[in-house]
Parts: sequence; structure tokens; C-alpha cells
Amino acid sequence: MMTPPLSAAIVFALLLLAPLALAGLALVNAGLGRSRSAAQSLLGSLAIMAAAFIAFAGVGACFAGPDGALSFNLAGKSWNWLGTAPVLLLHLARSPIESQLGVLFECLAAALVSIIPWGAGADRLRLAAGWAIAALMGALGFPVLAHWVWGAGWIGQLGANFGLGAGFLDPAGGATVHVLGGAGALAVVWIAGPRRGKFPKEGLATAMPAHNATFVLAGCMIAVVGWLAFNCAGALLWLHADLNGLVITALNTLLAAAGALGATLVVTWIRFGKPDASLCANGWLAGLVTSSASAALIPPAAALFTGVVMGIATPLLVEFLELALSIDDPAGAISVHFAGGLWGVFVAGVFAPQKGQLLAQLAGMAAVVGVFLPTVYFAFKLLDRFIPLRVDPDGERIGMDLHELGGGAYPEFVIHRDESYR
Repeated sequence: MMTPPLSAAIVFALLLLAPLALAGLALVNAGLGRSRSAAQSLLGSLAIMAAAFIAFAGVGACFAGPDGALSFNLAGKSWNWLGTAPVLLLHLARSPIESQLGVLFECLAAALVSIIPWGAGADRLRLAAGWAIAALMGALGFPVLAHWVWGAGWIGQLGANFGLGAGFLDPAGGATVHVLGGAGALAVVWIAGPRRGKFPKEGLATAMPAHNATFVLAGCMIAVVGWLAFNCAGALLWLHADLNGLVITALNTLLAAAGALGATLVVTWIRFGKPDASLCANGWLAGLVTSSASAALIPPAAALFTGVVMGIATPLLVEFLELALSIDDPAGAISVHFAGGLWGVFVAGVFAPQKGQLLAQLAGMAAVVGVFLPTVYFAFKLLDRFIPLRVDPDGERIGMDLHELGGGAYPEFVIHRDESYR
């Protein structure tokens, strides 16, 4: 059993590696978009991280903490809805080390939540809109859900109040980060609409392939380091795992990603005659996302099974959303984060040893989707009235790099041609 100082030191070291998950996703998003928007995509990711850090540290952390500001009794049970703490982290220096590490974990998680919708809005989402979305999610959306799950909120207390297992368990943010981020991605796609020319009036959807598969695959390799850090730090912080649990968590993270990649590779090979690099990358990330909720809670064989199932589902979901529902999601964020996060949370309940844990997981899933999906949509819809999410048609035509930054990512190459949009 690790002593608390050693445990805190390990968590801090892990959290220093966690930003690699953000860096990996930023590269994946840039590579999956078009070449004439690559610089704007990467600068946007960096700006979104900055906005989320400031918004969470300045405002959001006071709502996410374990102290209840808004709670009430119902049927003899306490329902804790919102945390309270001084703004601008004025209390942090006097807090125990565990609380400080929790704030650092949540600050990084807020940035991860905010970067997910940015990928879904690639090639048409304005930089100012991405910044505003990050500020909104970092200050309000994510902190409220983080309090519900990690801050002694009502979802986390389903076990104590109603005997449902150990309450809703989500140690590294399968729902708290990825389902919420996926809900933001879905809202962005609905409000901003598809890229011009993606769905012509006649015929099938137009293929807009990833402009840089090297970015995409390198981003996947970088992201896995950050995911290992997030999953292991979450297990220590929120589940109080020991060293043995830490090793299993890391192994399960790798097995889920490996199983998902292998399954997606086989599915795309069978369907298209050759493996598809971008879809395989989506499969790898989807496996990592499923591990966020489940890696610290299930055995290795179950982690591999979880990844395989998600790896089969991911390319089929991407195709279904595009062809059947006309949803243009260049990064596959809805399939990877929204669906992958839900699957990971569900699997954590299926394989958990505690009686009633599956009911707790289902109740938490219903609360996250039922409350935050419509809330995020209407919040983004209201935001769109003041800070339009979508760039104007001419900006989209010439590319986000030239329109918003005045220069392209590849100045020595001709990357633009006139296109007819219908």
C-alpha cells in the first residue's frame, strides 16, 4: 500500500504527462481536416487549451469542488448539486495536496473537453467561436458535471443514498470528459452545419479525405501517453487505487486501444479492400476513450473485449452518421468520444463486482445525456447569436488559414483551387 506522499508524487508526475493527450488530439484534428485549415486548427487547439485553463481556474474550480453550495434533502437523502469555493483559486494554497491535485486534474480535463468540439467543426468553425466554447465549457459546463461525479455530487452518491454499487464510477472521465465533449461536438455540427460541398443535392456525400495521415497517426501515438497518465492519475485520485491497481489500469488502457485498432483495421480491410488510415486512427482513439471509465475497474480480458467491440462499431458509426444522417464530423468526434465514452461507462458497470453497479452507471449515463446534451445545444445556440460559430462562405472557400491567420500552413505549396459549392 503506497503512503500518501508517494501516491501524491506519482499523481503529480502523471499529470505532467497528461497534456500529451491534448497534443495528440490536436494533431489528429489538424490532420483529419483540410490542408488550407491546418494552421488555424493547431492554433485553435492551443487557444482553446488556454481559454479552458483560464476559465476553469478563474471560475469553474469553485463549482467543481467537493463542498456543496446547492444541496437539498429529498426522501431523507442529501442531493448535492453544485460546489463552492473562492474564485481565482484563492483557496488552493491552503488546501490539502489531494485537493490541489484534483484541481490540476480537472483543469487539464476541462481543456480536453473543450478541444473535442473543435475537431468536429473543422474547416468552418471560427477561432473566436472555439475560444468562446472553451470558456463556456471550462467555466460552467464541465465543472458542474465534475462536481456531480468527482466532487461528492449526487451522481457519485448513488451508492450511499440508494445502495447502487459504489455510486457512479468514472475515474478518468468517460462520461465527465468524453461524453460531454461529444455532446458539444454534436451541438457544433448541428448548429454550424456541414462543410460546403460535403452533401451535394444530387448523389452521395463528397469524400473529403484527411490531408495529412502522418499527423493523424503520430497524434495517436502521442495521445496514448497522455491517456495512460489520465487513467492512472484518475484511478489514484478518485478510486484510491494501490500500485497493483495502477499496473492493471495501464495494461487495460493499452489493451482497449489495441483491440479497437485491430478490429477497425480488419473491418476497413474487409469493406474497402485495404485498411483505412483515418478510420483506424478513429478506432484507436475510440479504444482509448472506452478505457477512460473502465480501465481501472475491469479485468484485462474485458478491456480487450471492450476495445474490439468499439473498434468494430466506430467505422460503422462514422459511415452511418455521414450517409444516413448527413452529419459532417471530420474528426469523428461523435463516434469516438460520445459513443465511446458511453460504451466505456456501460462496460464498467457490467464487469464491476459490486451489486447494483450497472444500475448506477445507467443512471449516470441517463443524467449526463439527458441533462447536458440539450443544455449544451441551447447554450451553443445562444452563443451563436452573439459569436457566430461558422465562418462566412468566402472564408471557407479560401481556407481558414488565409481567412483567419493571413497565411497558410504550407506556403511553399499550392493547396487551394477554386471549387463550386452547391
